[in-house]
Amino acid sequence: MISRLGKLLPDKLARLAGLGVLAFIVMAAFAPLIAPQDPAATDLFRRLQPPAWLDEGDWAFPLGCDALGRDILSRIIFGARVSIFIGVVVVLLATVIGVMAGLAAGYLRGATDRLISGLVDVLLGFPYLIFAVGLMAMMGPGVLNMVLALAYKEWVVPCRLVRGETLAARETEYVEAARAMGASSLSIMVGEILPNILSPVIVVGTVRIAQVIILEASLSFLGLGVQPPTASWGSMVADGRAFILDAWWVSTFPGLAILLLVLCINVASQAVRDALDPRFHD
Repeated sequence: MISRLGKLLPDKLARLAGLGVLAFIVMAAFAPLIAPQDPAATDLFRRLQPPAWLDEGDWAFPLGCDALGRDILSRIIFGARVSIFIGVVVVLLATVIGVMAGLAAGYLRGATDRLISGLVDVLLGFPYLIFAVGLMAMMGPGVLNMVLALAYKEWVVPCRLVRGETLAARETEYVEAARAMGASSLSIMVGEILPNILSPVIVVGTVRIAQVIILEASLSFLGLGVQPPTASWGSMVADGRAFILDAWWVSTFPGLAILLLVLCINVASQAVRDALDPRFHD
């Protein structure tokens, strides 16, 4: 496992970023075992308690407490579950839909291509966040609705990529040979073209996870995402807005968690791209 990671992420910074992503995943998976406190437990006597290294701090609550006396560290740990789950699920769902649509548009061409490409162009005309806010306003808050709202437009990214790759691959010799042997269009798309275009799809998918995590945090910040008492990094940042001058830790630490996870994903995904793309090899 470590040797494969070293080959895939040869740069030290990329390895560090990969380990950072792995640490967040482990933290999310084992949140009940890692969190020092119950993330939903309130204690008004600890309202806006500062981090442990400041005056009146307590090492039982290392990063301090929020306006309801809830442990910020424990809520950050549990909030990782929400961000990573939504990021991965949305990208997986959107990738499956986008790959199927892109294969159909690029290989079948004609009316199928015009229909799918037209729908993609329409969706690209709407700013992503505003589009998601509108859908969430209609469907209501919640994890399932957020996944659907983000996936409604996220699929256009892999669709455009796969369509372009398919247009190039459909004229190659191995595809023409399969066609001459009487293979069906579905068999050619799934058995011949798809395996040869998976590398860029994987790279784009990893990059898009970071984008979806930011969008999830934005929706939660606006009150349209995960609802209390479930911990969410975006809602934690929003909760600390009123206390930013007197209790900066309430919003700063969850904001740093978002920054660190997204940064690690972006750095690691760039290294994966370089490793999978032969144009970056000597």
